[in-house]
Amino acid sequence: MTPDNMELAITPLAPTRARSQPVEELTGHIRNICGDFEIEPPDPCSGHVNGDVSIMSVSRFETAIVSLNAKRVLRDKRMIKRDPGEHLFLVIQDKGNCWIHQNDTSVHLAPGDMYLVDSAHSSEFVYNGVDARQVSIHLPRSEMLHRFGAICTGGIAIDRSDPLFVAMRAVLTKIFSDDASVAPHHGEAFLSILGAYFRSVEHQEALQDRTSKGVLSRALSLIDRHAMDPDFGPQQLAELLQVSPRTLQRQFGALGEPVGKRLLAVRLETARARLNAKCEGAGRNTIADVAYESGFNDLSHFYRTFRDRFGMPPGDLRKKVSL
Repeated sequence: MTPDNMELAITPLAPTRARSQPVEELTGHIRNICGDFEIEPPDPCSGHVNGDVSIMSVSRFETAIVSLNAKRVLRDKRMIKRDPGEHLFLVIQDKGNCWIHQNDTSVHLAPGDMYLVDSAHSSEFVYNGVDARQVSIHLPRSEMLHRFGAICTGGIAIDRSDPLFVAMRAVLTKIFSDDASVAPHHGEAFLSILGAYFRSVEHQEALQDRTSKGVLSRALSLIDRHAMDPDFGPQQLAELLQVSPRTLQRQFGALGEPVGKRLLAVRLETARARLNAKCEGAGRNTIADVAYESGFNDLSHFYRTFRDRFGMPPGDLRKKVSL
């Protein structure tokens, strides 16, 4: 069965009795089980939230089942300092929807989706006041780091299109439904599959990194080769590389400069080298000749950008070389 048509519901896992209660009361229950979080109620004026939290043991891991209709739940640096993160929370969306923001990434969870939240990093869960229920399996952070390395930290979405997602959900269903005596064996099986998923993610990231480096290396080589052509620009470079202009700009983000700025720098350095040349006959070339031969077709642009980069106009540099 594919992830889209397989049965993903794994509740009822434990009884939840969602009820209206002061937000401070539910916040206290969640802090006792999950750590320091802040709940923003759907209606700030009422100060109440409809929710409940219960706890159960899954294999050897503590698991929380949280129901609530909050606007959002937040864990920031101040809370982390007060309550250092000791767990990775494998969050399984069981009802409703949620946006999770962690480490400059945003992931939308629909029923059945999974996300590994790192309690040592700031996080935000956005529900927008709609009823939601999540299962949170608490995996000891130090143990997971020892098993899997840094790849498991910082927040990571479990891609439901990956076949290992289906395997993880199948094992979790067995853990929740089988006798407690065999649950530890299923727990180890689950961690093995999770480890295989992390290895797969590492492999994909390494491939993407190598591909990115290859595109950037070829781009720099092509710039050096074609910079003296005044008609050569980012669009022509992207066409030679057979990538989109947006992809090309993203690759140059690693250098901290856009493609056009890199191309201009090569042309200016070429012009300066030619103005600095003392070989016989070099002085007979006018500054305009040097500009055109270096890839410029606008003299005013050449003079302005040359002065901005080197702190003097090209004529002053030529006089300095002559002296």
